[in-house]
Amino acid sequence: MAWNHSVKSPEENIDGFDRRTRVEVKANSTVTLAEIHGAGSIRHIWFTINSPSPFHLRELVLRMYWDGETEPSVEVPVGDFFGTGFEYEDVPGAHRGQKYQSWWSLPITVQDRALNCYFEMPFGNGGRVTLTNDGVPDVPNLYFHIDYQEFSDARGMSNKGRFHAQWRRQVTRAFPESESGGKNVDGKNNHVFMEATGKGQFVGTILNVFGLSTGWWGEGDDMFFVDGETARATINGTGMEDYFNNAWMFQKEFNYPFIGYSQQGNRDWTGSHTMYRFHIEDSIYFRKSLRATMEHGHANDREDVYTSVAFWYQTEPHQELFPLSPVNQRLPNALWKIQELEQNLPN
Repeated sequence: MAWNHSVKSPEENIDGFDRRTRVEVKANSTVTLAEIHGAGSIRHIWFTINSPSPFHLRELVLRMYWDGETEPSVEVPVGDFFGTGFEYEDVPGAHRGQKYQSWWSLPITVQDRALNCYFEMPFGNGGRVTLTNDGVPDVPNLYFHIDYQEFSDARGMSNKGRFHAQWRRQVTRAFPESESGGKNVDGKNNHVFMEATGKGQFVGTILNVFGLSTGWWGEGDDMFFVDGETARATINGTGMEDYFNNAWMFQKEFNYPFIGYSQQGNRDWTGSHTMYRFHIEDSIYFRKSLRATMEHGHANDREDVYTSVAFWYQTEPHQELFPLSPVNQRLPNALWKIQELEQNLPN
């Protein structure tokens, strides 16, 4: 038997209207948004945030813990989790800070400043969701809903993989053909979306490429190494835009249920470009381990900034997640704007 519940920001009901009071996230502090006991499954998360910090989408870190674990299964800056905030914008009289990019897919949508996630997140013995503010200013207003089910019998949850998500940011190194021979078989210098040990399924990624120089950066291949394979990729694609189910470069922004090019940068391929693919109908399964990667240019011949979030389900315990970068190393890549605001950045 199941019961439906909603955890939401504190509110009071007056004459049939909901008056939401604020949930404050003070600087350098963590708030628990949900602590659910027993067996259950989170089915929907909604956030909207009002913060004075122009970088709050990278300063606020979302973490999730399943079944009493002490190390998180999810650890992602909140903007990246929802596939937004990769670009800095300065609109006189309106907004100065990370840009909320509206886009939609089946599991995640962003409309203006409304952030929604519909990934199922099951647990057998408790689930906990926290948000940490690594920034200097307090966040005075965070509103949220976490909609979940509780189950009276936990036995059905034992075989369900637990939801995981991990953030990675990398300034890639270009390997000249004289060094690589124009070939990349083992993928050892690729951008790594995630690495996992155990049994599970990879269900997608959001990738932002910030082009540091002109020219097409999308000749890199997706390379997945399944169940301990190291010498050669188990799955080896034919180009970045092909992995994201497009072809012949990206011509314009598009959003579909499982794939999209949600943010187009400059037409010379510099600046911020965001794409996503969710393997809802075509998960990549693994029994022992998985290493999911992407080349940065042909045989890793490009130097750009790659920022990604990987999503997957797996049995516990999980391999420790890649360490999250300090807040001053995970800000957006519009460096000229960051330098202008350095006096306001946290240490």
